[in-house]
Amino acid sequence: MIRDITLGQYYQGNSPVHRLDPRIKILATIFYIAALFVVRDFIGFLVAFCFLEAVIMLSKVPRRFIWKGLKPVIFILAFTLIINMFMIDGEILVRFWVFHITKEGVRTALFMGTRLVLLIIGSSLLTLTTKPIGLTDGIEALLSPFKKIGVPAHELAMMMTIALRFIPTLLEETDKIMKAQQARGADFESGNIIRRAKALVPILIPLFISAFRIAQELALAMEARCYGCGIERTRMNAMKLKKIDVAGSLIFICFLAAVVLERILL
Repeated sequence: MIRDITLGQYYQGNSPVHRLDPRIKILATIFYIAALFVVRDFIGFLVAFCFLEAVIMLSKVPRRFIWKGLKPVIFILAFTLIINMFMIDGEILVRFWVFHITKEGVRTALFMGTRLVLLIIGSSLLTLTTKPIGLTDGIEALLSPFKKIGVPAHELAMMMTIALRFIPTLLEETDKIMKAQQARGADFESGNIIRRAKALVPILIPLFISAFRIAQELALAMEARCYGCGIERTRMNAMKLKKIDVAGSLIFICFLAAVVLERILL
């Protein structure tokens, strides 16, 4: 289950999506998420799904690798579906004891579940097709106009990128600790929720120690390379918009226009 989390991982490739400017991809992801919350009908989600499918095809990232990233959030999806089905009033379809499932509840549950799936897949594509250094440079470039009002653009970009970059590392450490505990007879599967929560304590303590160790090693490595925040730094590869970035931006603008038209006309 832990290895199924794809957020923060980078999939090596040389596709048109990989070659897009990080700034374009970051902005596209932000507006894509906003577009999902603008949609109010399944037709809008169909438009978003078609656009997402086209991006996946262009990125050449295996679909199995993308879809397995949904496995860790199956519980959240199921919880969302159940809450919406039982908590929304309307035309009753099924009734048992004090509970009832309504037509409006089923529709809302499917609507929210679809939105969550599209959001997770779309967000994962950003990290799957963008190197960590590219994310850092892209975020810093987008935040640089706010330096005039005292916003530490470089520091914020570095913190966000490090946080994303070390998600796979910490997940790998968790997997190693769990296997070591299971080899010593630990059981994380059986029992009720309280018992399972107690069983996680032997995992959390070594994980915190490992996280602090990794952070210390990273700090020492940065200091050894004379890294210092607040210092104007140069880049080996300067970011410049190319024809592929313009084409990608135009395609994404067409997608946003389709979403807006769907909301206005339907």
